[in-house]
Amino acid sequence: MPEGQAIHRIARLINERFEGADVVASSPQGRFSDGAHLLDGLTAGRAEAWGKHFFMPFADGGSTAGTDGGPSSGMPAGNSSPGEEAPNSAPLNARNAMAPSAAPLAETPLGGTSLGDDGPVWLHIHLGLYGRWHLTGEGSDAIVGAGVRSGNHNAVNVGAGSTVRLRLAANGFTADLTGPSRCEILDGPGVRAAVSKLGPDPVRNEPGDRERFVEAVRRRRSPVGQLVLDQSIAAGPGNIYRADCLFRVGISPLRPGNKVSAERLKALWDDLVETMQADVPDGVIRTVPESLRPEPAEASDVRNPDAAEGADGEDPEAQRFAVYHRTGRPCLRCGTPVAEKEMAGRRLFWCPSCQR
Repeated sequence: MPEGQAIHRIARLINERFEGADVVASSPQGRFSDGAHLLDGLTAGRAEAWGKHFFMPFADGGSTAGTDGGPSSGMPAGNSSPGEEAPNSAPLNARNAMAPSAAPLAETPLGGTSLGDDGPVWLHIHLGLYGRWHLTGEGSDAIVGAGVRSGNHNAVNVGAGSTVRLRLAANGFTADLTGPSRCEILDGPGVRAAVSKLGPDPVRNEPGDRERFVEAVRRRRSPVGQLVLDQSIAAGPGNIYRADCLFRVGISPLRPGNKVSAERLKALWDDLVETMQADVPDGVIRTVPESLRPEPAEASDVRNPDAAEGADGEDPEAQRFAVYHRTGRPCLRCGTPVAEKEMAGRRLFWCPSCQR
């Protein structure tokens, strides 16, 4: 599943291609026909990410969209806290039925829209394990990374057999969405309700987020390694950031949250912010500290975290990760074999010597 930094990157890529444009929306697969019909012909506003969730506003306006700095660049635009994915829900059929108390869409320009504002209709996407955006159009050919691909793909056919849940097209660009765990249309209250289930997002890093994170962890007795993946405590970190950021600050993932000092948790939050924000521009996660990174192995596959260890014993993951996916390999700091166990159904990696 793409981690939060990948969704922020996708929001940037979508904005570069569609923000301010009148979009043609369709559902070649047919499973999102009502929602696509609702969006068709509307003007796209600035997409935002909160953790692993993608939100994009649409309204009538004849390409009047254009917003102030948005959270896809780490700027604040929301005011709540967040949970995780749920089953697809059916969209409403009428545009102005989305928010009966709000002004009609034609009277709701998108300039300055903040996350969860009333007026626009909101596209809400959670990619889950299998979701992916396929981008085509000028400048898209070289795009790779978690949750996104470029160029032609075998899912563009319309009708029976198509896997494209939603297609957005404008100005020579196309974005095809396949396999999301959640794809729905929300009104403002619906967006605010979704965001209210989520914890603070390290990429956004809004005022007070560090304090909220520390307080939430210290209220619980569960292992901190489990809490970091709880999207109601921190929205966006996945297994890689969980493993390596805990390593970077020296906290054992097995230590109960209420047994970790506030100062160490502040350091953990700051490290999540630093590493996740740094990985947004190109979509490649690099969490191994520069000082510990070994010389590149000739056969390293730096874009595939699940690449198998080479036959000659090379350690390709060490170019990007400190402990993640390095079970039994020597810790880059102390040489102790990296340990692995299952925690709440997920693989957990850590150094038993460096992390206390």
